[in-house]
Amino acid sequence: MRPEIAVLDIQGQYRVYTECYRADAAAKTIILVNGSMATTASFGQTVKSLYPQFNVVLYDQPYAGRSKTHNRHEQMLTKEVEGQILLELIDHFAAEHVLSFSWGGAAALVALAHRPRRVEKAVISSFSPVINAPMRDYLERGVDYLGNLDRDRVGHLVNSTLGKHLPSLFKRFNHKHVSSLAEHEYGQMHFHISHVLNSDRSCYLKAARQIDIPVLFLNGEWDEYTSAQDAKLFGQLVANSSFSTIQATGHFLDMEHKAACRDSRNAVVGFLTAQRRVNRSRYQGGQTQQAFAL
Repeated sequence: MRPEIAVLDIQGQYRVYTECYRADAAAKTIILVNGSMATTASFGQTVKSLYPQFNVVLYDQPYAGRSKTHNRHEQMLTKEVEGQILLELIDHFAAEHVLSFSWGGAAALVALAHRPRRVEKAVISSFSPVINAPMRDYLERGVDYLGNLDRDRVGHLVNSTLGKHLPSLFKRFNHKHVSSLAEHEYGQMHFHISHVLNSDRSCYLKAARQIDIPVLFLNGEWDEYTSAQDAKLFGQLVANSSFSTIQATGHFLDMEHKAACRDSRNAVVGFLTAQRRVNRSRYQGGQTQQAFAL
């Protein structure tokens, strides 16, 4: 299972590393949106669950992963900009579905608010519209550690909170990755968290009201940071919303154990393959991109 790899030029401003897993029998394409501090590597298990039933597209934000060497990092990216990048990728890969994880949900909601004409359904996983007490504590400690470039504490913070239910091997990989990020990546995360803590999160809450396609909100039963109960508040914002809770799992869902992987796949695939009518009055796509094969 080898992906097609390319670096795409987005409106002459950013270059984005992409992986596309194409399957001969797949009728639909799904694009996956990373959470903060994550890269395409974070979706290894998810790709195995969705391929070959779907063509699967992964990408790294301009400041992260295999995209970062292709960009200058002269300014911080807002969630609105990340949403525009996602729109460009949706158009380039002709994706019918979007699946986001954790803070990738903010960029996904911003993009979906533009009603991209190709997109039929979306799954927003491990995300909620509120900053509850556990999440606020995590973010406040995170912004402190990131601001001080305290790499070891950042790694331990992620594993002791959002990642508390991960297997020990995954925790070791997680700590190694998070504690070795570039200084500009810490700066980007510090910028994003500070914005979340000091704003009303209106960019994606307002966006949610504009979404007209079916959206599944998927959360773990044990996730106290983006809880299933809090996620249900999206029902007041997204007109065509549904909700699923993965039992006996936390924030990282399909990465935590085999049963969670199976249940996550069943929830996502069941939702995406269910037959529903789709409104096709949508965003027509952005400017042309150029692909540079690697």
